[in-house]
Amino acid sequence: MLVGSTLLLGWYWPIMGLIVGSGSLVYLVVTGLMSLRYVAAAASLANRWDTKLGGALADAISCNTVVKAFGAEAREDQRLAKIIAKWRHLMRRTWERAAIRGTGQSFMLVILKAAVVGYALHLWSRGQVSAGEVAYVLTSLSVLYGYLRNLGLHLRNVQRSASDMEDLVEIQGQPLGVADHPGARAIGIMKGRVEFEKVDFFYGDCQLPLFNALSVSIKAGERVGLVGRSGSGKTTFVKLIQRLHDPNGGRILIDGHDISTVSQASLRSQIAIVQQEPILFHRSVADNIAYGRPGADQAEIEQAALLANAHHFIRSLPDGYGTQVGERGVKLSGGERQRVAIARAFLADSPILILDEATSSLDSESEVLIQDAMNRLTLDRTTIVIAHRLSTIRTLDKLFVFDGGRIVEEGDHESLMHIDGGVYRRLFERQTLELTGNLTQNQLCRDDVAGARWARS
Repeated sequence: MLVGSTLLLGWYWPIMGLIVGSGSLVYLVVTGLMSLRYVAAAASLANRWDTKLGGALADAISCNTVVKAFGAEAREDQRLAKIIAKWRHLMRRTWERAAIRGTGQSFMLVILKAAVVGYALHLWSRGQVSAGEVAYVLTSLSVLYGYLRNLGLHLRNVQRSASDMEDLVEIQGQPLGVADHPGARAIGIMKGRVEFEKVDFFYGDCQLPLFNALSVSIKAGERVGLVGRSGSGKTTFVKLIQRLHDPNGGRILIDGHDISTVSQASLRSQIAIVQQEPILFHRSVADNIAYGRPGADQAEIEQAALLANAHHFIRSLPDGYGTQVGERGVKLSGGERQRVAIARAFLADSPILILDEATSSLDSESEVLIQDAMNRLTLDRTTIVIAHRLSTIRTLDKLFVFDGGRIVEEGDHESLMHIDGGVYRRLFERQTLELTGNLTQNQLCRDDVAGARWARS
């Protein structure tokens, strides 16, 4: 419409067409430059600080107990006030630039309208056009005016949307850490045998490999513990099995299938994991248990909860299995969250199970219930346990002792304890001494309390 009207006016009155065409072009170019270079730069910076403001608020709220524990409310208020002041300044600058752009657009449209009307009246005064032709020009101008105004609004909306989507576009543009190969097939894990064949792995651009030609085999149905100091490679070993990372060299096989050639979804759906700090969704207890098997019915969910020693506490909740657990499960205790996570693993019934020791931060009563549930859970399936407290893995079939990305010792508890100066033996003896020391200190405290009571009596 804009181009057609301009050409039609230019056909009858070339000067009129030139005025309308050049005025429209100047309007569009100036609007585009102001939107993309003048306003967009300020909006982009304001959006970054908007993200910082959201992060600061989330940080202060989620860490509220720490803030109160250190009496740091005033300090957090001051920190937040500085961020808000900067954010307010940048947002105001963005609004001011947008207002200047809008005023400039209106001013250019007024100038264009005045030029067209003035030239039409000039032609009419000289008798070169009739009153009807002037009316036609004014009607066409009204239509063109509306189109130009809408185009300006669309350009502004595009600029605003582009600024708001910058973070999403940046995230979308990042390459996938692990991508399925074209035509990757689904894997069917029947037994659960795991093999590492000369696996090399390093993180990011680090040239020092964590694993260098690592070769190890885990038999189907075997229960294996991973032992070692922090940073020795235990967690990375498990992540490679889940294919959260791809090795830089070598192969990882499950039941003889190279997992780098299979789809990630099919692989992970057949590996259950119970983490040290279980993560629950802000949904019902039943939804959380059935997450690994969405089609499960209520009877199957309750049977999984029974096996995980969770059924009785769930029934005591206000809405039973329909109770909402809150964000990350905050409405449940640590032991209750852990038992829900174990029930989820029971229901998934995967041939491979990964346990990031679930009892390291629980009270004795919860630990007994969870250890009993995990003993049932590990039956007849390949189990890999990341061990933090060595006393909980003494009954496993085999232990891998990691040190600096290498498996330096391998065997069951008894055989490793017979290695003089062995890494496992030193770790076990140190934890035993620490436990004994704590018990002795607790006994001394109880004796002091009993002596004080006797003296008062």
